[in-house]
Amino acid sequence: MNRTRWQWVLVAAGFLTAVSAVEAQQRSLRIGYVYPAGGKQGTSFEAVIAGQFIPEITNVYVSGGGVEAKLVQLIKPISGGELNKLRIEMDQLLARKAVVQKDFRALEKFRSFKSAKNVKTDDAAHDKELEELKKKYANATWTAADEGRLREVRMKMASGVRKPANPAICELAIVQIGVAADAEPGRRELRIATPGGLSNPLAFFVGQLPEFSEPPVKTITQQKSAIAKTAFAPKPRKAGAEPEITLPAVVNGQILPGEVDRYRFTASKGQRLVVAASARRLIPYLADAVPGWFQATLALFDAEGREVAYDDDFRFDPDPVLFYKIPADGQYVVEIKDSIYRGREDFVYRITVGELPFVTGIFPLGGPAGERTAVELTGWNLPVKRLSVGGEGQAPGIRSLSVRKGDQASNLVPFAVDTLPECLEKEPNDRQADAQSVALPLIVNGRVDRPGDVDVFRFEGRAGATIVAAVDARRLNSPLDSTLKLVDAAGKQLAFNDDYEDKGAGLTTHHADSWLSATLPADGTYFVQLADAQHKGGPDYAYRLRIGPPRPDFELRVVPSSIAARSGATVPITVYALRKDGFSGEIALNLKGMPQGFALGGGRVPAGQDQVPITLTTPSSPPEKPVSLSLEGRAKIDGREVVRPAVPAEDMIQAFEYRHLVPSEDLEVAVAGRPIGKGTLKVVSKLPVKIPSGGTARVEVNAPTRILSERIQLHVTEPAEGITVKGVSSSPEGTQIVLESDAAKVKPGQSGNLILSAFAKGGKSPGKGKAKGMQRSVPVATLPAIPFEIVGP
Repeated sequence: MNRTRWQWVLVAAGFLTAVSAVEAQQRSLRIGYVYPAGGKQGTSFEAVIAGQFIPEITNVYVSGGGVEAKLVQLIKPISGGELNKLRIEMDQLLARKAVVQKDFRALEKFRSFKSAKNVKTDDAAHDKELEELKKKYANATWTAADEGRLREVRMKMASGVRKPANPAICELAIVQIGVAADAEPGRRELRIATPGGLSNPLAFFVGQLPEFSEPPVKTITQQKSAIAKTAFAPKPRKAGAEPEITLPAVVNGQILPGEVDRYRFTASKGQRLVVAASARRLIPYLADAVPGWFQATLALFDAEGREVAYDDDFRFDPDPVLFYKIPADGQYVVEIKDSIYRGREDFVYRITVGELPFVTGIFPLGGPAGERTAVELTGWNLPVKRLSVGGEGQAPGIRSLSVRKGDQASNLVPFAVDTLPECLEKEPNDRQADAQSVALPLIVNGRVDRPGDVDVFRFEGRAGATIVAAVDARRLNSPLDSTLKLVDAAGKQLAFNDDYEDKGAGLTTHHADSWLSATLPADGTYFVQLADAQHKGGPDYAYRLRIGPPRPDFELRVVPSSIAARSGATVPITVYALRKDGFSGEIALNLKGMPQGFALGGGRVPAGQDQVPITLTTPSSPPEKPVSLSLEGRAKIDGREVVRPAVPAEDMIQAFEYRHLVPSEDLEVAVAGRPIGKGTLKVVSKLPVKIPSGGTARVEVNAPTRILSERIQLHVTEPAEGITVKGVSSSPEGTQIVLESDAAKVKPGQSGNLILSAFAKGGKSPGKGKAKGMQRSVPVATLPAIPFEIVGP
């Protein structure tokens, strides 16, 4: 065999022992919660990170700088075999300790290592065994190290759960977190790194207020993870006084099944108290809980135990906020629980309590790019009632507004910036006869300012013109649940919409904003009517209404937001195209800044498609730390090039079924180890490969045929219905992969990317039933994405 062939044999063998382990771990490594989910500037504290399939932790990364974390201990369930070994060791340690300390009463009770095997002995045999133990350990010693080992074995046995209550959070990493005094306050993302994996991100907050924390659950045997079994069954109130806190403060806790947590504090007459809970904000979706998150409720009690305030959400936000003006000096108690008394270790919360600034609403909800906008503020404890925002250089998009009162910053509220002309809604405009005239295109900033209010806008249109009307309200924190109606001068309805799903709003479960499109049948006057679906209204029911011709555009999401791979390896990722106002064109993808050594495969979203699998190939020289990559998409729209960033996201499941693309801050890539051998699997054919409908096509790969045909098999692993690998044959370049299409499932004009993964033939499965004795396939590697087009037969 020549040198090249030997290199490829080494590649295949190396993949089996290294790459497959990395890819398998990347698919399974996940963390479910971190507790506490934040800390004060200038403090150090112990935290618990819980997850699954964590072999060991090499690092804990917190975005933004100023936060360091170090692993203290990793607690995992242990197998039956490991538990038996620990029992034997503990028996031997206890026997030696009893002999050395001449505690023969303890020795009499001892049954030696046989107790671990549940072996029964008669009295004579037992007496003989005790005498043998006395002789065996007659000259033994018992040291502090021995005592320490005994404690360690007992602790390991205490965590020896065979069937954890919740496997997804049964492995606990105890870490020491230090927050620098000058760390920027606000939301961060925490990930853990292992030798072959990088976890999903979790929210972690850097705060400025003193923090109080309940002790965390730190052993697996303490876990109480039956969410549904205790619903509607609160536990008896805990004995003793509630923990006392000093305002202002942040309180951290975990709600277990049936628990109700209470905290006592002293307040003064006239204080305007804000109590804001973060629960869903920390963990947006739970896959196995209904409605899909920890639904917290807040209550406030006076010194006599009377409930004086209660909230189960803040408008449409599941995280509740209480506002209360203290009527008299004295002690008060804040209470948090789940709405139906569920609970689990990942029901984590942070409560901010104090006379703190909190913005409840703004108007208008946005303004024109390049201009300053006067914004009205409503809320509690605000230092100002108006802000001037924006100005030259401010790009279109969603910005965040906040105000400061002394050292304390308020909550963040969204503010939209756009390039279209804007105006304010003018009352009265409730009827068609009183409609406000507008010239298109335009954004109207308005309010449904009272229950039952309807805002009507009149415009002139031409036959054949396409008109789009779109509301931004709920996505900008307005409680408005809008409806839109388009009618002609005679009052005939041409289009209507209540709720329109925006897949880019990953934290939204009620898509209450409206969108409609219609082609005008004739020249004339037309009317857009906007109202609240619940017939509600008020000063907070603000909106931005866009009326005009379509504005074709797109957003991108890339999943997952954490990637781990070996040096020189290729991994699949998915890009979602969120198309707007009828845009259906092709989108070219590329890595912004061209980071050295990284490469995309199949970097395009075909015309008309909403998602595409692509691949990322890592450099042969691994960077020391995870690298933040930026992916962007480019498309031609109406003769101009439009560039949009691909926002990193996690594909999360809510309540067993619903899926959401939840945005993350960064696309983090961890590259581990050295490349295996000197060969890298590459596609050398001209791309895209053209596959006849109902026929076959050949793709060249630079690997020896023997390796791919005898040792490794190729399969299409990403969705590509109707396309399969028919066979493998030799070629001058190395190997030909024969692809076959099913004419009943694919049609000419269809295009996309094929993701081919290599699997090595493994041994026989030791499973039960039909699986027993079947040959297993071990995932080995992934080829760079292969763009394809279906052509005529």
